[in-house]
Amino acid sequence: MRWSLLGPVQVTAGGRVLPIDRPQQRAVLALLLLNADRLVPLGQFVSALWADEPPASARTQVQVCVSRIRAALREAGAADLLTTQGGGYRLTVRGTELDLAEFSGAVERAGAEEAAGRRAEAARLLRDGLAVWRGPALAGAAGAFVDAAAAGLEEQRLLAYERLAAVELGLGRFAATARTLRPLVTEHPLREPLVAGYLLALAGCGQRAAALRLYAATRRHLVDELGVEPGPELSGAHLRVLRERTPAEPAPAEPAGPPPAQLPGDPAWFTGRTAALRQLDGLLPAEPAGAVGGGEGGPGRAVVISAIAGTAGVGKTTLAVHWAHRVAHRYPDGQLYVNLRGFDLDGRAVSPGEALRGFLEALHVPSQRVPTDLPGQAALFRTLLAARRVLVLLDNARDDEQVRPLLPGSSGSLVVVTSRNRLTGLVINAGAHPVTLDLLPPAEARELLAARLGRGRAVRETAALDEIVRRCAGLPLALAVVAAHAVGQPAVPLAALASELRNAEPDRLSALATGDPGTDVRAVFSWSYRALDADSARLFRLFGLHPGPDAGRAAVASLAGLPPARVGPLLADLTRANLLTERADGRYAMHDLLRAYASELCHGTDSETERTAARRRLLDHYLHASHAADQLLDPYRLARPAALPPPGPGVTVGDRADHAWATAWFAAEHHVLLACVEQAAGTGLDRHAWTLAATLTTYLDRSGHWPELAAAQRTALAAALRRGDLAGQALAHRGLAIACTWSGEHEAAHRHYRRDLELYGELGDDTGRAHTHLGVSWVLARQGRLRTALDETRLALDLYRAADYRVGQAKALNNLGWMHARLGEPGPALHCCQAALRLHEETGDRHGAALTWDSLGYVRHGLGDHDRAADCYRRALALHRELGDRYDEAEVLDNLGDSLRAAGDLDAARRAWREALTIFDELRHPDADRPRLKLAAPAVPVTSAGDDDTAWAGRP
Repeated sequence: MRWSLLGPVQVTAGGRVLPIDRPQQRAVLALLLLNADRLVPLGQFVSALWADEPPASARTQVQVCVSRIRAALREAGAADLLTTQGGGYRLTVRGTELDLAEFSGAVERAGAEEAAGRRAEAARLLRDGLAVWRGPALAGAAGAFVDAAAAGLEEQRLLAYERLAAVELGLGRFAATARTLRPLVTEHPLREPLVAGYLLALAGCGQRAAALRLYAATRRHLVDELGVEPGPELSGAHLRVLRERTPAEPAPAEPAGPPPAQLPGDPAWFTGRTAALRQLDGLLPAEPAGAVGGGEGGPGRAVVISAIAGTAGVGKTTLAVHWAHRVAHRYPDGQLYVNLRGFDLDGRAVSPGEALRGFLEALHVPSQRVPTDLPGQAALFRTLLAARRVLVLLDNARDDEQVRPLLPGSSGSLVVVTSRNRLTGLVINAGAHPVTLDLLPPAEARELLAARLGRGRAVRETAALDEIVRRCAGLPLALAVVAAHAVGQPAVPLAALASELRNAEPDRLSALATGDPGTDVRAVFSWSYRALDADSARLFRLFGLHPGPDAGRAAVASLAGLPPARVGPLLADLTRANLLTERADGRYAMHDLLRAYASELCHGTDSETERTAARRRLLDHYLHASHAADQLLDPYRLARPAALPPPGPGVTVGDRADHAWATAWFAAEHHVLLACVEQAAGTGLDRHAWTLAATLTTYLDRSGHWPELAAAQRTALAAALRRGDLAGQALAHRGLAIACTWSGEHEAAHRHYRRDLELYGELGDDTGRAHTHLGVSWVLARQGRLRTALDETRLALDLYRAADYRVGQAKALNNLGWMHARLGEPGPALHCCQAALRLHEETGDRHGAALTWDSLGYVRHGLGDHDRAADCYRRALALHRELGDRYDEAEVLDNLGDSLRAAGDLDAARRAWREALTIFDELRHPDADRPRLKLAAPAVPVTSAGDDDTAWAGRP
């Protein structure tokens, strides 16, 4: 049982929240829990719920609520915990089961540890206790006592945070303290102990100026709103900062965000594995008596690494995920998960760099701040985890080398690794604890089948059940497939299923041979496969050709050469047979063992001609769908997309929707598209490779996936070189130049653009040369070489005019105007921007018009015409919102705030900055620091809108 007051009032039993839903029932339950193990007289309920104005039916209402609570407990077999005694009620609760008791106990033990000088242990206990909170106390309850009781509990929470801040400041954990207190100070800006702690934490991180600004703002608020000066605690903290009595702590400045929670769902049918769970539990330090939360294991303890090994299909991932959920509460700073795909058939294992980039993104590191090299990424990851307690689950690892860069370097975190291989090197060199997972013992295998089939059916046919367990060799994956088949045929006796397994011939999945044909996984898979009709069987085989990790319905339809309406029932058949997994977003995935089996079947059953045609249909689908989505992302792009041949017969492209759909489609598909680029290049479909890579450029660029953009374009360039395709080479060089520019490799970007100029010269494509000159100007502007950038932009403009390409002319004129403004030349800036705006309106390029209105606002602001500047920004803002361009919307809001502030409307300015900050934080973009600093400043200075050396009015 789990009783909860620190958040929604509820009771959980067996993983299920009991039906105690009405606010009055929750209030009665809360009163019982606040007085756990004590008799609560009926009159106390009445007074608590209605104060001095109880209704005539008050006692009856309380009795009804108690009856409903008792009925809910009865469903969980716990009705005896709520008893009637002497005109009142008593609820028996074990201390470890009530979140308030857990929190209070942790705080009390922390006080004892602090008094004994064990501050690190005190900090751990406080964080454990605070991690129990799930929201505002007593949420969902309604009664006269609730507000006061909830306020008292909230005060306990804030006192615990204040104590935690004091302890961790004493330990020198300034960055961790700043992260903890930032949202609390925002919520309670006049609570002086919190502000004092945050003040010292900022100073300890080297942000002395920000700390002093915070003090000045708080003092002003105290004087203006309460008429009092800061108390001794806040004043003392201010004095310490002024005297520089707080040492600096180097730490990366990552934006705030929620802790990552990436674990897959806890497996619904998990059964057994008692010995393995006991072994895993033994790896962690013992929790203090009465505590649910665990800890770091004390000073000097190395990071805990568990390496779970075993054959494919034995349930390594299931065990790891289940146990991770059991201990996740001990790691309040988050849980990270990645499937390393170490044994995928196509050899496309997730590289350590790709995994690290995903982890750093989950830890809210902006793309621009992620190092481009693996050692730098690993070092940043270790730095971020040094002051945190994080659980890291590395699933399906290939070998030690794939895992080693992903390990934290300090105590406090837990790493769980699963692999088919015994990671001996990890055990020897990193101190990993090996946990070898064997087949399920017969009792646990029977329990798994009984849970899936229903206990009545299992009891009636125990002999058949035992034979199925033997024939499946206790392999969980095989047992799950058999169970799914049996559930789907409730009229078929288990004896018949056991007979089919007995008579099944071995198939080809040699990697999982057990030495006994009757226990070979092939027999189970082949038996499920033979139960399919011809069309479903063909689709299953062809799915083995998909590069993974998952596929949407249109892609599967193209692979099979069938209409989506026809492929839907086939996918449902495969899902019911546990040969495919359907995810919540309508995408389908296949376990790697099943993919291996499907691939073997496809190569043995379908001719090479059929396999080649299926791959081409699949790549045609992705090429045409991504081309359509790319056009929706940027219909007025500079670089014209490559012309595509029509899709082949049987290819489903899908319906075109809008900009938002295109963004969501790329977000779901870009990992598959990257794999398709590699597959196309590896199977001789070079034109598909470079053309598909070109359609990915806009999305990968705008979303900050620059390492992936560079990798795809390198493959595309090699493919175009093999075919001698100059246009393909030019597009690949352009994509590489963009990736290099964002990663700060400016000289490499210049090299790629120079080669682009040569290629477009050979092709006689002056428009392509113009695009390239504009790209060069972008790199130069980011290098601060604005005069040279102006020259390159003028070259682009001349070429666009000669080609009568008005979209390019407009973008070049806008960029000229922006650079003139940056150089303090408002006359030419206005002339260029106004000319750009006229062209944008003629061509219908609303995105270009929005960017130009932004540039005009920048020019007007620089001239001191703040009202007209604000009008320009509002025009830009309206267009960006229509188009769904979130980054540009935030940038304009930030600039608008500057002009409003300069015009004297500070309240409106702060509203604009807050909106900008919200969007930047949602995008995890480092530009969030701009509005954040403006909002934090006690006296906001008059600035030049968009005053940022790296700002840019548009991309090439």
